[in-house]
Amino acid sequence: MQPYSYRDSGIEWLGKIPTHWRVQQLKRVARLVYGGNLPAESRVNGDISVYGSNGIVDSHDEAITSGATIIIGRKGSAGAINYSPTSCFPIDTAFYIDESKSYSDIRWLFYVLSDLGLDNLQTDSPVPGLPREIAERKCICHPLLTEQRAIAGFLDEACGKIDAAIQVKREQVAMLDVMAKAILNKAVLEGLNPTVPKQTINNIWFKTLPAHWQLRRLKDVSTMQTGVTLGKDYDGETDERPYLRVANVQDGHLALDDMKTIKLPPHLIRRYELQDGDVLMNEGGDLDKLGRGHVWHNEIPGCLHQNHVFALRCFPHKLLPDYLTLLTSSTHGRAYFEIMGKKTTNLASINSTKVNLFPVPLPPVTEQAEIVQWVQYERGKLKQAQDAVNAQISVLEAYKKSLVHECVTGKKQVWRGG
Repeated sequence: MQPYSYRDSGIEWLGKIPTHWRVQQLKRVARLVYGGNLPAESRVNGDISVYGSNGIVDSHDEAITSGATIIIGRKGSAGAINYSPTSCFPIDTAFYIDESKSYSDIRWLFYVLSDLGLDNLQTDSPVPGLPREIAERKCICHPLLTEQRAIAGFLDEACGKIDAAIQVKREQVAMLDVMAKAILNKAVLEGLNPTVPKQTINNIWFKTLPAHWQLRRLKDVSTMQTGVTLGKDYDGETDERPYLRVANVQDGHLALDDMKTIKLPPHLIRRYELQDGDVLMNEGGDLDKLGRGHVWHNEIPGCLHQNHVFALRCFPHKLLPDYLTLLTSSTHGRAYFEIMGKKTTNLASINSTKVNLFPVPLPPVTEQAEIVQWVQYERGKLKQAQDAVNAQISVLEAYKKSLVHECVTGKKQVWRGG
């Protein structure tokens, strides 16, 4: 294989390229076409080309493209590059390039556009997106067609192996997550000692519990503090305080970078102020996250909470806040809140009455503390393993990205021609 010789491309980010390669604008090697409009019934039934996380697009029965197709998001997912190995129906929020509209190898062009970074070309228009004229003016390296095909073939094989390795790693992460959930469920629903006697429970939520446990309603072991309703004006002396809203209470963490404030009289501030150890639950949101608790540790002193965020204050001699949060994340907690939640088209909600009726399998407080400590320790070990695997995934993804860049810009020689 004769080694490449290089010349300056004249483009700063591109640097040097093989001497026999050309630099051309995208519009010189392919034609970008607007996607079409699907009938309303097709959209409802989901019979529509959609972007997949692996870059593959599902085909539509009445395809308008000719053969393999590159699809470029122009609105919403502006700049996202996807590939369909067969004819498909790109929708009107995308551009497409099919084999009949490309003067280059279509698979090679997919790799080039994936490396190009079109997702950085958002605009300040009312509907941010990717203007076609900007995409068309982007410059790319353009080798001979035979070399394009050689590069595409090499990357198909190499990236396929990397993708397979990444998939194995993701399955490992998913398995570790299953193990973490199993550890949680066994601990909060059965206890840590499998040999303790069991009692039969006449309850729709449980068949048995450890004999020394109790089954109580949440309102029997805690009090609920409802939050402040926005939009009211108050006369006299007021004080400005930050407050939590639904957007601040996320699944498993608090998002406190964007806090709103409200002015209230001092007596109402005392009424709505959070206390260290309060368990926060959202009244509404995604169904699978409804009712998941998060313990407030006074991250913002003097913080209040909106009426769409419940604050559960556990009786310290009966229920530990950390134990309650574990319980709401268990299969029992998820089943209760998903069944009791009121579903709408996009969101779900639950009222304070149903939250207060949540059945709590209740071991002694000392045992609750042991369960919390054991679950945190065991899940911590699994989290370390997940972090290690995720780091490996990041390395593989970075290597794949680097490999594509090196090949489509000529930094790595693949072609064996003269």
